[in-house]
Amino acid sequence: MAEHKKTRFSVVTATYNAAAVLPRLIMSLKAQTDQDFEWVVADGASADGTLAMLEEAGKTLSIRVDSRPDFGIYDALNRAVKLATGDYYLVVGADDELFPDAVKNYKNACDITDADMVTALIEVNGRVGGVRSRQWEWLYGQFAHVSGHAVGLAIRRSLHDRFGWYSRKLPIAADQLFILKAVHGGSEISRQDFLAGKFRTEGTSGNDTVGTLVEGFRSQVLVGHNVWLQLLILCLRLFKNRRFLGSKG
Repeated sequence: MAEHKKTRFSVVTATYNAAAVLPRLIMSLKAQTDQDFEWVVADGASADGTLAMLEEAGKTLSIRVDSRPDFGIYDALNRAVKLATGDYYLVVGADDELFPDAVKNYKNACDITDADMVTALIEVNGRVGGVRSRQWEWLYGQFAHVSGHAVGLAIRRSLHDRFGWYSRKLPIAADQLFILKAVHGGSEISRQDFLAGKFRTEGTSGNDTVGTLVEGFRSQVLVGHNVWLQLLILCLRLFKNRRFLGSKG
């Protein structure tokens, strides 16, 4: 009987001058109970000690670093995913952290289900969250299917051959468009009940409220949702978040 092929797994991270937050992520990767994974880092030519930290981390982690000027987080993530060799990859932000069994649980779920995407629970600002509603994509967008892109979703790398790369036309929410395109294209999602880690909201999407909401609106329209309904939802969300509208990334 042929030996069952085990899932190869990559963790991918985009960094830029992340020395102040990176140690937390590095410690969480070193603490993984399953160390059979690669960490691929696309760095935007950091000048604050980030690269030295990554070099030091490479003494105990299987790490690949590509550092050069880029056009933002999704340009960097596209670079990282292209460099990755895993069957699946998990995006983790430089300021995020994984719980010790995250890699093991994701690999097991990918191996057993053979789903195109595996989503797990994540902790955001002290609250644990998962998929909001499998039916209400018109309202929740990608969150009708997954808990979140970073920390909460393992993606089959070959999906990019079918649905393209993260769009540079959506510098804040290109992940939303990619996930929705994959779902509409028939990709299978396995929803798991393990807690993968902590997602931090200090990044661009957490700071640029207007940009995040507008790009979410664009993603919904681009995958075929009614433009007038989505415009109404956008207006209501802008009103709801009006106290944050002056925030800048």
